[in-house]
Amino acid sequence: MIDSFQAGGRTVKVLYLDNHLLAVEKPPNMPTQADESRDEDLLSACKTYIAEKFQKPGEAYLGLVHRLDRPAGGVMVFARTSKAAARLTKAFAGHDLEKIYLAVAQGEVSEPGALKDFLVKGEDGMVRVAQAGEPGAKEARLKYLPLKTLDNLTLLEVSLETGRPHQIRVQLANMGRPLWGDNRYGDGAPGQQLALWSHRLTLPHPTKPERVTFTSDPPRSGVWACFFDE
Repeated sequence: MIDSFQAGGRTVKVLYLDNHLLAVEKPPNMPTQADESRDEDLLSACKTYIAEKFQKPGEAYLGLVHRLDRPAGGVMVFARTSKAAARLTKAFAGHDLEKIYLAVAQGEVSEPGALKDFLVKGEDGMVRVAQAGEPGAKEARLKYLPLKTLDNLTLLEVSLETGRPHQIRVQLANMGRPLWGDNRYGDGAPGQQLALWSHRLTLPHPTKPERVTFTSDPPRSGVWACFFDE
């Protein structure tokens, strides 16, 4: 962390900042961009941070190049220039990057594996597994590695090969291992926090001939505390 700022009663950690790129740690339950809830969103908060830090008049430019589900937390990147936005959007669309998540699944997972499904997003925002060839169906692929099992819960490292909405939550639920605290695709109870965290993101820097990696660890609280030694 190189800096931090307050937004919506939460602390947003700044992981990286240069003329073309901003990487932050998204707090759980904060929307990525403005929605009907009218809660303070990460994109707007980051624009305010950039404007104040560099004393820019008016609204600072930030390009949204990917998203995280509202209840999830962890690494997110934003483009600070239109050139960076175009190149990062291309990298995400072409999967020229590595996206690693940590997730706590219900039940025991003893062996690493891979999932390939076709997903459809409905008008209500819910995503479901569909048949190949069904209108709107898009291929979704991921790999998972069990790290630790405790009390019928498994900490998984998940590598996304595609970037579909709600992909990890839907695919793991479909294999019978819904995420802890997921009241949309599992049996999460009121008050539980979805255990899904964007842990590591590696991508090509938009203007330099190098790849950059950003890492964020989940909080040592809630269900996460069961899997991490103090």
